[in-house]
Amino acid sequence: MSPARRRACVDHVQSDLPVSERRACCVVGQHRSTQRKMPQGRSDEDALTRAIIDLASQYGRYGYRRIWGLLRMQGWQVGVSRVERIWRREGLKVPRKQPKRGRLWLNDGSCIRLRPGWPRHVWSYDFVQDRTHDGRSFRILTVIDEFTRECLALPTARRLRSDDVLACLTDLFSRHGPPTIFAPTTARNSLLRPFVIGWARSASQPFTSSPVAPGRTATTRALTASSETSYSTRRSS
Repeated sequence: MSPARRRACVDHVQSDLPVSERRACCVVGQHRSTQRKMPQGRSDEDALTRAIIDLASQYGRYGYRRIWGLLRMQGWQVGVSRVERIWRREGLKVPRKQPKRGRLWLNDGSCIRLRPGWPRHVWSYDFVQDRTHDGRSFRILTVIDEFTRECLALPTARRLRSDDVLACLTDLFSRHGPPTIFAPTTARNSLLRPFVIGWARSASQPFTSSPVAPGRTATTRALTASSETSYSTRRSS
């Protein structure tokens, strides 16, 4: 704890408890001479603080050690411990790196980011496989609403056939209604797309089935306008 903080603790103890300064300094571990001596700031403290804040605003990914190096290059005769003290006092921090997210590149070179805009806009599905204690495998079909992040279905079986998947989709569409876009999350699940398209044509369900493009998120793949194939009631008829 710094002497300034100990000085504040001693003042707080004396204001709340009927104890002497000698007793409070003994408990906190502060010398009485240090407690009574008024701190005198340096004449260049304000200018150095402004320089540190300006450099931190200009170089947002730099910490106090790099800021100290830049100050030395500008001619400041200052130690790294003093820069660190001002850095912490002003509450300066290096922002955390944001994770990279998938981008949708258009033909003209522009890059836009698309997200689901409402419930039942984009549904994505995926298969999860695991094994029980006896070594036998089982599969789980997960269907998620990309907007609400709600898990709509989790059918589990030792073997999930296309008829089981279509029966699950039929139940979902009858209870919630068909989504605007229905897309897989991985490349291997695109094998199910012909069955879904055939079922949509036979059931006259108006939604869009998006093909898979490995390396992108399900929402971005599903919203790629150049690769969408619409199967509506009018087209199927």
